[in-house]
Amino acid sequence: MIGTGVAGLVAGLAAHRRGRRVIVLSKAPEQAGSTATGYAQGGIAVVLPGGRCDDADSVDAHVADTLAAGGGLCDPEAVRSIVADGYRGVRDLVDDGARFDEATPGRWALTREGGHSRRRIIHAGGDATGAEVQRALDHAARVLDIRHNHVAVRVLHDDAAATGVLVLSEDGPGIVHAPAVILATGGLGHLYAATTNPQASTGDGIALALWAGVPVSDIEFVQFHPTMLFDGFTNGRRPLITEALRGEGARLVDAHGDPVTAGVHPLGDLAPRDVVAGAIDARLKATGDPCVYLDARHLTGIAHRFPTVTAACRQAGIDPARQPIPVVPGAHYSCGGVVTDVDGRTALPGLYAAGEVARTGMHGANRLASNSLLEGLVVGARAGRGAAEHAAAAGPSRAVAPERLVGETLDRRGLQAAMSRDASVVRDAEGLMRLGDVLAKARARPLRSRADVEDAALTLTARAVSVAALQRAESRGCHHRADHPDTDPVQAVSGAVDLDEHGHLRLKMRADACC
Repeated sequence: MIGTGVAGLVAGLAAHRRGRRVIVLSKAPEQAGSTATGYAQGGIAVVLPGGRCDDADSVDAHVADTLAAGGGLCDPEAVRSIVADGYRGVRDLVDDGARFDEATPGRWALTREGGHSRRRIIHAGGDATGAEVQRALDHAARVLDIRHNHVAVRVLHDDAAATGVLVLSEDGPGIVHAPAVILATGGLGHLYAATTNPQASTGDGIALALWAGVPVSDIEFVQFHPTMLFDGFTNGRRPLITEALRGEGARLVDAHGDPVTAGVHPLGDLAPRDVVAGAIDARLKATGDPCVYLDARHLTGIAHRFPTVTAACRQAGIDPARQPIPVVPGAHYSCGGVVTDVDGRTALPGLYAAGEVARTGMHGANRLASNSLLEGLVVGARAGRGAAEHAAAAGPSRAVAPERLVGETLDRRGLQAAMSRDASVVRDAEGLMRLGDVLAKARARPLRSRADVEDAALTLTARAVSVAALQRAESRGCHHRADHPDTDPVQAVSGAVDLDEHGHLRLKMRADACC
């Protein structure tokens, strides 16, 4: 198991409960603040049974909203499978100790976010849902063998299946022999100079899969959250301003007080994230302003309902009850990833992936708000059970490490600057070709440290994003091309990227079935 966020720990617990020995690898020195799960604010999108939802919600309605947000690239069967299993995942999480906010005793409070036609988002601590999910899973996962300061360098395999993981730790390089491996490494936000993601989100799982010969798909669809706090800093992890604020009535305006999304989409400020991020980007380019504003001054009890947002704003010298919150789009979520089925299986027997690193077909070209924790819960549990069954059938494995370990890398700050310039909210062919020229300057170096491995992962992942983004000559979902502003029905297919035997990336504009 590689990763300690929602998908990783749920998978590890599921495998443990099937009687398997589970080793969980985390490259972080400690758990606090190391996962994207812990930073998640909004909540979990889930259809509650027995008429317990507001507005007569249903699985059909949730599926329809997800498909609408996904820009024609969701797999409808995958969406239905995951959405229909959502309440079971949430109940399992509650059994592990998670507690959600209640409107009345015994009835969870529900909110609404962008792209949702119903109030179906459960939350905890107001806007600290991820922290509560992480707390509960950390407590439950004390039964697992969690090894910190262990950097996964390669997924090892023979001609037939996965056999283990090559790691770097404080003791140097080593091998964890395992007949089943689960990638739950999170996202790739640190491809960009500013992101809502924690420091660990460096595209590791994407690179591990590609190095192991497993394809990734829809990797060009990087979701930029519309409202990242603009606090004067332009590098590293920046605070997120949850979409739930807009769900409760906060309004997006520019420096002149004019609405940002008026006339752009019928849902206005609650349009899907790609629409709102694109509208903000267009307004900023038109005005030359550094940011737009989220005005929540008319909301009552903002500090109580949104304590995480309030604390982040106050740290930046902003009182959201008295001042509009300055915001910009920020790199937030990878809608694509390692190609899997809805049970987390990849094309390599014994290798599974779950959570943000995986591409199940759930998100398509643009993830619907709060579907991420949902997918992590459902597919994480399925991957854990599947990995346990595979390990039991395969028996003990014996992995062999490569004789020499090198990776092509670029200077991280230079890579982030190039990606932020040429592969951000809006792209075009000229910029993407310029980006390709920058990435072609990567040079091989030995991988001896966490930084070395991360730089190699970032470089390979950036190459995959740039190749796929250049090939997709249209605007769809969260992939906006200034030189191709319209959606092309002919391109309503997913692209799969893999490495050939010479280490060159190749792209096919229709992902084959993974298994």
